[in-house]
Amino acid sequence: MGLARLALLVVTALAVVALLFVGGRALLGMLGDAAGETARERSSPAPDGGTEADTQADAETDAETGAETPSASARVPTVRIECIAETCPLVTVRVPGGDVLLYRDMARGEEVSYFEPELDVVLSDAATVRVTENGELRPQGAPGKREAFTATAPD
Repeated sequence: MGLARLALLVVTALAVVALLFVGGRALLGMLGDAAGETARERSSPAPDGGTEADTQADAETDAETGAETPSASARVPTVRIECIAETCPLVTVRVPGGDVLLYRDMARGEEVSYFEPELDVVLSDAATVRVTENGELRPQGAPGKREAFTATAPD
């Protein structure tokens, strides 16, 4: 009976260590994703599945051949959010029914732009950010007030 209890304790200890290991890796992966998020935001996917950088390179190539194509800078993001306070608490941007694109505090001067067809946006303090929806500036929210809206790209 004593040997069975010892074996059960060892198995339990190994299970706890395994869970801690898996949880730690998941946490580090999420932290790594948050740090790498800025790079992904700078190269947001273009409507054709490429990135903004790809679109800009294509526009430059087409400009060299003389073909008239709109430049990447002519594209207007569905939502552009700029932090205008020292800290902008919890800004959330997600694709309805899909991926969460942004879920964190932002720092002064930080900007994000998204080109998805439809986005749900939640601002914990609407007065701390400047939001542009489809190229048009949204009215500033009241200090300390939460604001939620859905932005849809024009057809």
